[in-house]
Amino acid sequence: MYADHLLLPWLHCLLGELPDVRVYDAHTHVGEHDPSSFTARVDELLESLDAVPAKAAVFPLAEPDGYRAANLACAEAAARSDGRLVAFVRLTPAEVGQGLLEEGLAAGARGIKLHLTSDEFDLDDSRLEAVYEVADQRRLPVVVHAGPEGESIGGTALEICSRWPGLRLVLAHCALSDLGTLWRRVAEAPNLFFDTAWWAPAHLLALFRLVPPGRILNASDLPYGTPVSRTMATARCAYQAGLDRTQLVSVLGGQFARLVDGADALDLGPPPSGERRVPGPVLEILSSTLLTAQEAMQRGLEPGVPLDVARHACRVPDDDPDAPVVASVRRLLDLYEEHHEGLPRRNQFTPGRDLFAAAAVVARTPAAPLP
Repeated sequence: MYADHLLLPWLHCLLGELPDVRVYDAHTHVGEHDPSSFTARVDELLESLDAVPAKAAVFPLAEPDGYRAANLACAEAAARSDGRLVAFVRLTPAEVGQGLLEEGLAAGARGIKLHLTSDEFDLDDSRLEAVYEVADQRRLPVVVHAGPEGESIGGTALEICSRWPGLRLVLAHCALSDLGTLWRRVAEAPNLFFDTAWWAPAHLLALFRLVPPGRILNASDLPYGTPVSRTMATARCAYQAGLDRTQLVSVLGGQFARLVDGADALDLGPPPSGERRVPGPVLEILSSTLLTAQEAMQRGLEPGVPLDVARHACRVPDDDPDAPVVASVRRLLDLYEEHHEGLPRRNQFTPGRDLFAAAAVVARTPAAPLP
């Protein structure tokens, strides 16, 4: 999908440093009826996973007419995937009494997805008590949307973790709604986890610096990102933040595999004490400028002036200590110039947006390997 094929060198040079890694994406969607106009097919998901290579949890995009058929379709896709997919049941409080969870689990699903804003309900809705009870008894992961448009759910999340110690609550999108306060209370809830499905390196780096690595799970949020592009971003930010190899292997898939299998999570120690290498001033210019362009491209606009500014910032002498990183950023911008007109527009994102996202991450993570 998107420009995955152009980003593979940046991903594979990272994974080549981790021969024991088994990548597992904790957050992908498929479907074609989401009101946002974003779509993804199972074959597209599998194509991106095969390029990593990786496995993934999959659940439906928004379905205005309900989730019964979509959940069963995910379970059927997982059954046909030779182990590359595991289905999660997406449901709303109104559907709890309709047997969706029981049907999905009987069909092979291994977790639950709750999208509070898209499906318009609260995490403490009393109708979800039966869902949490099943998740507690069966030690299921429960992925909860915790994106920027939602209200604070941190207190409720901690209460649920305390009341139902067997479930594993995963706050998606770096817990954007609550990370600034919730990280101080992570020790209270050993069954609370966070996924990395977000596009700004500052949020990923904050997550790795504030939250123990054993609580962080690699995630892409397909179709808003892909397993290729977001695994690359997660791995680079984890390297930059100072995680060791054992911790990197856990974040990229090892810990999530344990959660899906119902095993105990591993404690991999505290967050690192400091980044491996401080980005130089030019890299800070590049990263912030490229993020400005990316934000515009996420709204369907062209990169405009920020592309010119980034090009100017790439003019550094060969003996500059950041020259190899700058050259890698410049190569990603060259790939955009060479290929963006041939990339299909599938939704509101301007084609090539993921190349800018990758360039912004590369600029902010000079400690990570380069192709």
